[in-house]
Amino acid sequence: MTSAFSPSGQAVACGGLDSVCSIFQLNSQFDRDGHLPVSRILSGHRSYVSSCQYVPDGDTHVITGSGDRTCIQWDVTTGQRIAIFGGEFPLGHTADVMSVSISATNPKEFVSGSCDTTIRLWDTRIASRAIRTFHGHEADVNTVKFFPDGLRFGSGSDDGSCRLFDIRTGHQLQVYRQPPRENQTPTVTAIAFSFSGRLLFAGYSNGDCFVWDTILEKVVLNLGELQNTHNGRISCLGLSADGSALCTGSWDKNLKIWAFGGHRKIV
Repeated sequence: MTSAFSPSGQAVACGGLDSVCSIFQLNSQFDRDGHLPVSRILSGHRSYVSSCQYVPDGDTHVITGSGDRTCIQWDVTTGQRIAIFGGEFPLGHTADVMSVSISATNPKEFVSGSCDTTIRLWDTRIASRAIRTFHGHEADVNTVKFFPDGLRFGSGSDDGSCRLFDIRTGHQLQVYRQPPRENQTPTVTAIAFSFSGRLLFAGYSNGDCFVWDTILEKVVLNLGELQNTHNGRISCLGLSADGSALCTGSWDKNLKIWAFGGHRKIV
């Protein structure tokens, strides 16, 4: 359901329906079957692991979100839990956590999106309660992503909208929503920002991928209307390290890389 590279690029964390987060060291030796062995299993969630991300300051800490309504910070070296966010504590999520995003400018802060329609801001030094709760969405929040400046974040929901929030004030700044087509509103499944933050890439359940102008609140381009687009739900988005290309993953079993000159398909 989820995977993430470490900051060094030497390790990968992944999680799913087995309720654990598995760590793979990419420089490890393959086993006899040609598989890369698991170097560490982070076990402690009581339901599926929906999201994981390495803390940007190194390869030693991971934060996960789960269907058990909690987020957990882990020490990858020891495999131990450092802190649990939510659960029985007040101001925690009341439904499945679907996505987490850690601030690149302040690694002590992260946001989590949930099926309870809210997003919560957490400080890893204060696990007992969320710093702030953000309202506005009308259905499950499937994806959250920090804005490049670390002072704002975006979200995408089953209500068909993307939204931009300010972590300092708690205010909703922008709403990015297309009018329903044929009385249907595709859900937002994944989002990503350009390096400047001027563009918001949003993947949808119908295979569309909109490029939004975050200031004008207008769609600049719909990749779903181009030739050889996806035939199924967009499941993930990723921006290249230099910001020049976007990768989209879909239930049609394809990854596509989009750049200024077009795209190529990876099977």
